[in-house]
Amino acid sequence: MRLYKYFVIIMAAATLTACGFDNYDAPQSTLQGKITYNGETLGLRGTGEAIQLQLYQDGYELRDHIRVYVKQDGTFQATLFDGEYKLVTRNQNGPWVNTRDTLVVNLKGSTNVEVKVTPYFTISNESLSLSGSVLNATFNVTQIVNTAEIDYVCLLVSKTSFVDDVSYLARKDFTDLQAGTLNLSMDMSGNNNFTSAKHLYARVGVRAKGADQAIYSKVVQLK
Repeated sequence: MRLYKYFVIIMAAATLTACGFDNYDAPQSTLQGKITYNGETLGLRGTGEAIQLQLYQDGYELRDHIRVYVKQDGTFQATLFDGEYKLVTRNQNGPWVNTRDTLVVNLKGSTNVEVKVTPYFTISNESLSLSGSVLNATFNVTQIVNTAEIDYVCLLVSKTSFVDDVSYLARKDFTDLQAGTLNLSMDMSGNNNFTSAKHLYARVGVRAKGADQAIYSKVVQLK
């Protein structure tokens, strides 16, 4: 009987503890932001959690960072508790100079932030169109970092609006290119995925030598 009483007491304590955890408020504040250069939001790879930011909060025993994943349009969002956070880019991650400047964020309710970076290259004035089975692309590549070199430029077509160097149905890489106005094309005749696709989306990517990611133009719907 005495052991039974002890068991009941232990179970009751465990139940109260569990209820206590369940009664904690969930985080309800929203951190929203974008990654920019000269006020322009950058196009990035959005699949596979490839581009990440890191949030740190001082004053806690466990100071591991909170991962914030960036979308392909260069925006991000996280739901957090109110407080002061330090936001940095992930080390050696992204098509930009690896400065990792710290942005202090005082979050209360809803906060918008802008993470400013220096990309190796930018893409502008892009025009992508489909002529039969051929994708034609005209765009400007501007070199931002004097020492940067182009590793490759790629044309990408996907059957969904997620388009990058790992999410595509057709891809063509071009090497030995310099910054400036580029006119490139990709013939997709014989590509069964292209032929059967109900919708097609396209994008241009430029990857710098030594970078782990490419920078991208905006996604264009071809059909």
